Amino acid sequence: MKLALIGDLHYPDIDAAIDGLAEAREVFYKRFIDHFLQVEADLYLSLGDLTNYGHSSELEDIYRLINHHQKNFIHVLGNHDLYAQPREAVLTISGQKRYHTIETDEAVLAFLDTAKEMDYEDWGGWLDEEQLDWLEEVVAESGTKPLLVFAHHPVYQTTKRSDHEKGSIHPEIDVWSILEKKRGIGMYFNGHTHIDSIVKKENWTFVQVSACLDQHALRLIELTPEEIIVSAVDVEDLVMAEAAPVVYKHMNHFTHQTDVRGEAIDRECRVSLLPVVDVS
Repeated sequence: MKLALIGDLHYPDIDAAIDGLAEAREVFYKRFIDHFLQVEADLYLSLGDLTNYGHSSELEDIYRLINHHQKNFIHVLGNHDLYAQPREAVLTISGQKRYHTIETDEAVLAFLDTAKEMDYEDWGGWLDEEQLDWLEEVVAESGTKPLLVFAHHPVYQTTKRSDHEKGSIHPEIDVWSILEKKRGIGMYFNGHTHIDSIVKKENWTFVQVSACLDQHALRLIELTPEEIIVSAVDVEDLVMAEAAPVVYKHMNHFTHQTDVRGEAIDRECRVSLLPVVDVS
């Protein structure tokens, strides 16, 4: 099974009066989505902040580009997706579920909703008691089958910048106490902090991806009987790259960053699924 994954896309509303901006937005996002959805995969995933503010026009425009390809696409909610309107309105437009699981022969995939609703002052993550109880059941019922969790916000004190204020699921929410009950391999994928990072903690691997405007790249996740392989794929497209600065220089609620590309160990990893052999 192969999964294709992107981080924070931040599709924005624009000021149509700015010369060339509408054209640049169409060029960058259409070409990036085309590259992403033409990669060979069974499932395509967005880790939230698919839009820049969650306006209906943003959601409708980006889903127009996505739906054109008729691929299996899942979008977990990010804080930017819920700034302009309530959660249920966003889910109605996107046709997505709030949180859910998919079980395959290879693994259990769990999709979280860590975003606060219409909270412009606090962009940190949150999980209510209902979802925490659900996650605990998912972890228990996954048994020893690999569990892959997809969310917008990182778990506190895992990946880079997850210890910053509002940089993670709220520190008071002890997600780790749930995750550490997992038997076998667990992997947690997130965005939000806009910087590449991979951190291993006990039987869990935390994989964080940067924002698409800052780094034109995606991740591929391949599940085999022996291992889970996470690889980085750079999207090399000169026309798209030239359009990107025109877009982000005229965006509110987004700051372009240049120091987000990690080393190989921050972008790619291999997690063995083979039992550990005791040679003592």
